[in-house]
Amino acid sequence: MDYQTSKLPPFSLLAEPELTFNSENTALEVNPLRGLKRHGAYNGTAFEGYTPKLRVALVAPAAGWPKIRDLVETVRANHAAGDRRNYVPHYPGFEELFRVPIVAAPKGVHIKWPDDLMALGGGGAPHERLFAAMSEAMVRLNAMHDEFDVVIVHLPDRWEMAFTGLGFDAHDALKALGAQYAIPTQVVNDRVFSFKYKASLAWRLSIALFVKAGGVPWKLAPMEGVPEDTAYVGLAYALRGDPRAAQFVTCCSQVFDADGGGMQFVAFEARDPVADVQEARRNPFLSRSDMRAVMARSLNLYLKRNGGRLPRRLVIHKTTSFKEEELRGVFDAFSTVKEVECLEIGSRGTWRGVWLVASSKKGVHSEPDRAPVPRGAMLMRTGNSALVWVAGNAPTASLGDKLFYQGAKSIPKPLNIIRHAGSGPLEIAALETVALTKMDWNNDALYDPVPVTIRYSQKLAKTIANVPGLPGNHYPYRLFM
Repeated sequence: MDYQTSKLPPFSLLAEPELTFNSENTALEVNPLRGLKRHGAYNGTAFEGYTPKLRVALVAPAAGWPKIRDLVETVRANHAAGDRRNYVPHYPGFEELFRVPIVAAPKGVHIKWPDDLMALGGGGAPHERLFAAMSEAMVRLNAMHDEFDVVIVHLPDRWEMAFTGLGFDAHDALKALGAQYAIPTQVVNDRVFSFKYKASLAWRLSIALFVKAGGVPWKLAPMEGVPEDTAYVGLAYALRGDPRAAQFVTCCSQVFDADGGGMQFVAFEARDPVADVQEARRNPFLSRSDMRAVMARSLNLYLKRNGGRLPRRLVIHKTTSFKEEELRGVFDAFSTVKEVECLEIGSRGTWRGVWLVASSKKGVHSEPDRAPVPRGAMLMRTGNSALVWVAGNAPTASLGDKLFYQGAKSIPKPLNIIRHAGSGPLEIAALETVALTKMDWNNDALYDPVPVTIRYSQKLAKTIANVPGLPGNHYPYRLFM
């Protein structure tokens, strides 16, 4: 086949979005770890002012205490990179990185559980005992809230029988309990104690602890073509109860400012009954009135954070298509916002791409490159849809080599972006999507497979589906990390 007869449209290459590490946007980097090491955290100076020491409380079985102390020492110390050396820089130690020491909370704050699972709680099944112990721990910690900043909770592998039960998930239950008391928690299991790459472990855990204590490690730098007063809303659904019945739909939305800050969740339970059970199982959706209600609450969060000022532009992400009733509900709620875009972000497509370079072989026009498709490659499919590679080669994030492919496995597949409402260049929406993959503060990776608008809302939707007692309030994301 003559490659010149291809019917595919021309592709675009979007620049790797930059991160900023100060409010003046003068400290810019594309690699978040390199940026932290060179410039410090975005709010490092302010954080140091109100949190002179990051105090860690422990909740763990007695046998796990020495291992957790060693884990905290790992975060304190400096380490040379042992894996991903073309991406992970030398870890300098928590205090040098974030300007504050990490210390143990006062002795009376820590809670030591018995090693025997069946000695927990007042009785019942294993998961009931664990839930009772976690509930009691959160109540006790709430009474000493001014003496710690973050709680590390160790759930050992030998207690695995208690981690799940009918309508129960230990991790989700703990996060929900912590959210009700505004207590940030860091869950660790036995695998973390044997992880051999200390620099990577320290980077991941230190960033997570810093964020959960109220820190902001980085934000998005301004992007060309993106209005300053843009807000992003992620929407996710989960079925509560028996999924075969699909009687209850919970959803979660969260609001981000243009720089990726202001991460606030809205937990919401749909009021209108599910009319089409089969369709709801395949593609959960909201009625017009429910969509209007949850979007209005999301807008109210933005207004409170921004002194009553409306966003000039609002972008809504979800993984499924927008029903006509949902679109009407969106515009009911955002009738005063000038520009509204509704984007479906699909990650389950079967598309693949191979990057071709000019061939040195006679009679051969091109051949596959040793590198995958560049991150940020965009291929238009229709006037309102495009394939966007958020996974791929990102050489500007590399510490040395001109090739950096995160994970270095398989041929990267693109996201399928479909615009259901809105106008303007689709390249802008694609650039924002790529940028928002860099805003997950719960790991040390360059990017997530999907933007945080999707990742975070899915996480909370799952939690509120598993914890019926979680009040339908708004919460900072750090409580669910």
